[in-house]
Amino acid sequence: MLMPKRVKRRKQFRGSMAGKATRGNTLTYGEFGLVATEPCWIKSNQIEAARIALTRYTKRTGKVWIKIFPDKPVTAKPAETRMGSGKGTLEYWVAVVKPGRVMFEIAGVSEEAAREALRLAMHKLPCKCKIVSKADLEGGVS
Repeated sequence: MLMPKRVKRRKQFRGSMAGKATRGNTLTYGEFGLVATEPCWIKSNQIEAARIALTRYTKRTGKVWIKIFPDKPVTAKPAETRMGSGKGTLEYWVAVVKPGRVMFEIAGVSEEAAREALRLAMHKLPCKCKIVSKADLEGGVS
């Protein structure tokens, strides 16, 4: 699973997911991509599940780029624990995704194979997404 090798601080604030993605909102490597249409946190195991779905369908032909990385730690307190006594322990890592963010890119396969692979990967993710091609994104995501 994806996670940072080391971090400056073990625990982080929750932060906000307001606004649209200003970075990572264009297709830079592949011909087709998966774009988020709503804000969400994507766990490292969900990214891995989507990657496996993509590579399995394409039978490892072509190339897949993962353009999000889970660098935010999420903590949780154990069940049936009283309030207080500090922040919980680190449970998992998430990637903060805003609308318009290109999460996966694929190249080297036919259009119908790419669209079907991205559709299968889309079902593994917790947010609504859309499949785009390089021709759709000439002027950026709206």
